[in-house]
Amino acid sequence: MNKRVLKPVALAVALALGIGSAAAASNFDMSDLNKNINPCQDFNGYVNAKWLAANPIPADRSSWGAFDKLAEDSLNTQHTIVEDAAKNAATAKPGSIQQKIGWYYQSGMDEAAINKAGFDPIKPELAKVDALKTPQDIVGYLDDSFARGQGDLFSFGRAADFKHSETQIAYAYQGGLSLPTKEYYTKTDADSVKLRDEFTAHVAKMFELTGVSTADAQKQARDVLAFETRLAKASLAPVDLRKPENQYHFVSVAQADKVTPRFSWDDFIKAQGANVTNGFSLSQPAFFAEVDKMLGDVPVSQWQSYLRYHVIENAAPALSDTFQNAHFDFYNKTLIGQKQIKPRWKRVLAEINSDGSGMGMALGELYVAKEFPPEAKQRALVLVDNVRNALKARIENLDWMSDATKQKAIEKWNTFLPKIGYPDKWRDWSGLTLTPDNYYANIAAATRFDYQYEMGKVGTPTDRHEWGMTPQTVNAYYNPTDNTINFPAAILQPPFFYANGDDAINYGGIGAVIGHEASHGFDDEGSQFDAQGNNVNWWTKADRDKFDARTHKLVEQFNGYSPLPGVHVNGQLTLGENIGDLGGLNSAYDALQMALKNNPKEASGKIDGMTEDQRFFLNWGRVWRENMRPELMKVLVNSNPHAPSQFRAIGAPSNMPAFAEAFQCKAGDKMVRSGAQQVKIW
Repeated sequence: MNKRVLKPVALAVALALGIGSAAAASNFDMSDLNKNINPCQDFNGYVNAKWLAANPIPADRSSWGAFDKLAEDSLNTQHTIVEDAAKNAATAKPGSIQQKIGWYYQSGMDEAAINKAGFDPIKPELAKVDALKTPQDIVGYLDDSFARGQGDLFSFGRAADFKHSETQIAYAYQGGLSLPTKEYYTKTDADSVKLRDEFTAHVAKMFELTGVSTADAQKQARDVLAFETRLAKASLAPVDLRKPENQYHFVSVAQADKVTPRFSWDDFIKAQGANVTNGFSLSQPAFFAEVDKMLGDVPVSQWQSYLRYHVIENAAPALSDTFQNAHFDFYNKTLIGQKQIKPRWKRVLAEINSDGSGMGMALGELYVAKEFPPEAKQRALVLVDNVRNALKARIENLDWMSDATKQKAIEKWNTFLPKIGYPDKWRDWSGLTLTPDNYYANIAAATRFDYQYEMGKVGTPTDRHEWGMTPQTVNAYYNPTDNTINFPAAILQPPFFYANGDDAINYGGIGAVIGHEASHGFDDEGSQFDAQGNNVNWWTKADRDKFDARTHKLVEQFNGYSPLPGVHVNGQLTLGENIGDLGGLNSAYDALQMALKNNPKEASGKIDGMTEDQRFFLNWGRVWRENMRPELMKVLVNSNPHAPSQFRAIGAPSNMPAFAEAFQCKAGDKMVRSGAQQVKIW
């Protein structure tokens, strides 16, 4: 699903037993529909055009839609929680998460102290960079900075072993770029050249803010661009990174050291405190080989420019207003079109929720206590089971797949682990020490704490019950290496689920989300992992060829969508999400039909003049309403595996005969893909 945040409400009824009726509250504002638009020609416009025209993008955002609107509500709920925690921190139980979150938030809101400090908090780190004299000094600095969770140049973390998923291993992954993808450094069109010029000017400004002369700042900025351009040329593009073989390359430490003779992985891993015995994944060997060459032929002064810039930029959100505003001017205003910086409380809350330096799961514990009662978990599982059963039936009834492959697919289906709402066991924060009056120090402490937590998991058994998202995240995800489908508390609420809503609204919302995540187990990437989460082939060659032919048609469908003049969706990059949408919406529709069969009275009635089938698709379309600034649209089309929202609203339904029947569409209508154009996968 998209990266969005919504406000949760408690579920109050079972989801799959005919919970609504024709007399139920509408839960869909029919006045939103644009009756001047034919749903068979432009379903997104029919459902969303009026709402989009009446809801422009706020100045402090780069998009505004159903997800974004609810994200604002969610932030307000979280704001209340952290404000209360800050007010009561002095009297809270010492060492409690209430006290720590209160102090974290309080320190971030102390604008006067942060502005008075200027860039003093990073002067010691800049001095470390200034002291580098040799390539070996650079290697030692990287070892140390990574050990504090502040490393740049590449990523180092942990995940399940692709070949032995029962164990967590370390992964070294390409990184180090300031711009969204490698193409931003290499494309020669006028817009790309202009953006690189603006980036270089921004880098120079950040140097100047730390007292560097204008001439020196400009020289260092050019050095940073040249350094990152070389990294970019050695990096894989987002489409290539979707392939499991480009995400995993297991080597012994000795083998890794042969790839990078100037960079000792043995020393690095020891510095991280990671339990690496048999080896780890050097995921993109060519990238790391190029980094090693750069240690040999890039002047130390250029390395220093690169490292200095990243010290400044990474810290900018925790420094004085001049740094925060400069960071905003390029990364938000120039790059994604945002007109105004968000108010400080939102920025601080984003830091508390951030991966790697926040306390998002601790905030989630407080959030769940306020917003999501335990009984909601069990009620949500009912709907999960119904949609999963519908997906199983679809697999069993496929006419293009052999029995041998079906058996493996059902074996994988049988091992799905649904996780609802929040973890069964909360994370322990007792080793994290924060203060009420030093925001930068708190971020640094939380960053180190989280990194050490991650390193401590290397070499341990994989825990399928561990969560990769916080409960307050409005999203859902599938993890191929543990074969889990995960639904945080915050997505289990309107417009995805209504306690007093009819079945169609709920299956068109949260039901489709459930089906989407389950279908990821069988998308272009997930289908390469077996029931145990290992990257092994469980397909016959003939079946895989048929699957690839079907998914290629979906690639072509989305390649044909253009959100802006001259800009096209990348059907290959977005393939996994589009398979998820198509499989998920079909499974949710089948589950709805079973629910209606159990409740004939509801199936035979209408609400607001609309049948249950029509309302099912209306809610699907509604959740994808979104206005987006063109700058952000361009970034996402280049880098995001999700297609733009307006095409998700129409992409899957246009392949479903049930949609055409629901709205009496005819062959030749834009929302009717038939014959060779129609995509049928799961």
